[in-house]
Amino acid sequence: MSKIPVSVFIITQDEEKNIERVLNSVTDFQEVIVVDSGSKDKTPQLAESLGAKVFHQDWLGYAKQKQYAMQLCENDWVLNLDADEMLTTDLVKEIKSAVENIMVSGFRFQRNDQFIGKFAPALCKLPNNLRLYRKSESSFDAERQVHESADVDGREFFVRTPFLHFGYDDICTLVEKNNQYSTLRAEDKFSKHKKPSIIKLLLIFPAEFIKKYIFQRYVFFGYRGIILSVINANYAFLKEAKLFELHMRSKLNKK
Repeated sequence: MSKIPVSVFIITQDEEKNIERVLNSVTDFQEVIVVDSGSKDKTPQLAESLGAKVFHQDWLGYAKQKQYAMQLCENDWVLNLDADEMLTTDLVKEIKSAVENIMVSGFRFQRNDQFIGKFAPALCKLPNNLRLYRKSESSFDAERQVHESADVDGREFFVRTPFLHFGYDDICTLVEKNNQYSTLRAEDKFSKHKKPSIIKLLLIFPAEFIKKYIFQRYVFFGYRGIILSVINANYAFLKEAKLFELHMRSKLNKK
């Protein structure tokens, strides 16, 4: 059976525990590119043994690293995955059909995050990510430090079949990532001269909790849904609080 004419690209560092799972899920694609930024474990060797083309590039930042990896791809259709993700058989079939659509430039897929050993039920409104797109019509914003996604100059289509994400499985890891990402997001906002809002600081936590728990229906995820909704609300609060901190420190430094 012929391979799907898509290049998969993955950026890695010390992903020994994850790399085999994601690579085993993309064996139906013509090309798999792994760009490693200096793993101390066996990530590059494992990736190469599983058929990936492995390149080294010192860390440039999320957006620049992914832009570099995308440019190494030979096919125009490219699929961006993280090492702690994987495709399902159903989604591979969806992608095979999707790339035959000449009227679309990019595809968004739902993402189902494993949390404390379980994936969210179908009743929950899952997040979605733009992951499959034409290289010739896409680029990454080099100024964006986190939550990087390609910007596609063309029509996007939404696919409900989810890919699986294992990187947020435990509370400690999720909170640590949120702490890191909230710092980077606040720095991005500060660099673009966005000012903090006291109203937003006061309301963002309850608003985000209600949005996640009620409107995104994580009420159907039991205790996990409560915990995730609180963590998500805290992440939103931290972004605003850290933006306040940056502005306050800036004023102190000017005195």
